[in-house]
Amino acid sequence: MDVIIEPSVAKGNITAPPSKSYAHRMMICAALAKGESTVAGISQSQDMLATLNCIKSLGVSYSLVGDVLSINGYTCLTQDFKAFDCNESGSTLRFFIPLSLLFCNKASFTGTQRLLQRGIGIYEKLFKSKGINVDISQNEIILTGSLSAGEYELSGNISSQFVSGLMFALPLLDGESTIKVIPPVESRPYIDITIDVLSQFGIKITEQEKNVFKIAGGQSYQCEDSIVEGDWSNSCFFYALNSLGADIHINGLNHNSLQGDRVCIENLKKLDLPNQIIDISDCPDLAPVLFATAAAKNGATFIGTKRLKIKESDRASVMAQELKKFGIKTDVLENKVIIHKGILQKPCVTLDSHNDHRIVMAEALLACITGAKITGAEAVKKSYPDFFDKLQELGVEVRYELEN
Repeated sequence: MDVIIEPSVAKGNITAPPSKSYAHRMMICAALAKGESTVAGISQSQDMLATLNCIKSLGVSYSLVGDVLSINGYTCLTQDFKAFDCNESGSTLRFFIPLSLLFCNKASFTGTQRLLQRGIGIYEKLFKSKGINVDISQNEIILTGSLSAGEYELSGNISSQFVSGLMFALPLLDGESTIKVIPPVESRPYIDITIDVLSQFGIKITEQEKNVFKIAGGQSYQCEDSIVEGDWSNSCFFYALNSLGADIHINGLNHNSLQGDRVCIENLKKLDLPNQIIDISDCPDLAPVLFATAAAKNGATFIGTKRLKIKESDRASVMAQELKKFGIKTDVLENKVIIHKGILQKPCVTLDSHNDHRIVMAEALLACITGAKITGAEAVKKSYPDFFDKLQELGVEVRYELEN
C-alpha cells in the first residue's frame, strides 16, 4: 500500500495507543495464571496478534472482544511438541522460547525471514551449558530439552528481551535461580517493566545487587484484571509533530511510567538547540522519529545506536537513505549517527518503508512538512494499525494508493 501525505498542520485531541511493552507482558502473565484474567487495551496490531497466536499454541483459550482480552490460564497441559509462529515480533519470540522449554520437550519457532535473521545468540550461548539443543535453519528454530533452575549470566548490551524471557519462566521451576546481567545494561527500563508486571500477577523477583536478580522457585501466577497504559514509543510521533508546529493534545499517558521512552519529551526539547549529543541506548525505538525531527531542525549527534542494526530494519542505515531523499546528509558510524543540519526538500522519489513500522512513522513526520509518497506503508500494522486514520482525524491530508 502506498500512502500520499500532503503538507498539513495537525490539530486536535488523541488518545495514546496501548503500550506494546506492557500489553505483551500482561497477556503472557495472564496466560500463565490458573483461572480467568482480563487485560483491557489490546490492539489488533500484528505484534499483539503474534503473542495471542503463541498463547494459543501453549494450549490456552482466550476471547478478544473489542480491546478486552479474557484469558483462561494455563493448566499444565504438557506436550511432547509445540509449534509457535511469531510472525515478525522479536519480543514474542524471545519471551516464549524459555516458556516453551517448560511445557514441551521439543518446540519449533517460525516467523518472517527478518525475524529469524535477528537471531537468538544469547539463548544459544546460555542453553548450550544447560543441555538444551538449539538448531537454527533459514526458516525455523528448533529447541530440544528442558529449562532448569540455576544461574544465568547474560550480556546487557544486546536486548533486554532475553532477560525478560527468563524472568517469565524461571519462577515456575522448583529451584532458586539467579540472572546476572553484565554491564553495560541497555534498555534497563524494559527489565523494570517486566518486574512490575510480574509483581502485578503475584511473581516476586528481587534485585539482590545492581543487575543481579534472585528468583525463588515454586511460585505461581495469580489471576488479575488489568488495564494497559498508554504507549510512549508511538506517542513520541505526536509530540514530535507538536515540536514542528502541530497542536495535538495527547491523552492516556502515565507521566510517571516505567517506560523508558517517556524521555522522548526531554529529547525533543534538546533538538530545539544546535550541537546536541543524545544517548538513545535506553530508548532505541525512538531513534527514527528523533532522527527525522533532528533533520527538520538543527541536526544532532546520536550515540548508543549500535543495536539499531538488529531491529525490523537496519534503522540507522535505512534512515540515512530516506533522509537523503529530503536533502539531509547523515553519517552512520559504529555506535553513532550524525544528522547534519540542512534544508528539508520535498522528495522527488517515493519513500520506502523498508517494512519497518517506525521508519514509516518517521517518514510520515517529515511528509507532514514537505509532502511525500511512502510505499509499503502498511508496515505500521505491526504496532499501530490505525496510525493513518488517526492522522486524518487530526486534519492531515492522507490518500491511499493500492500497489499493482
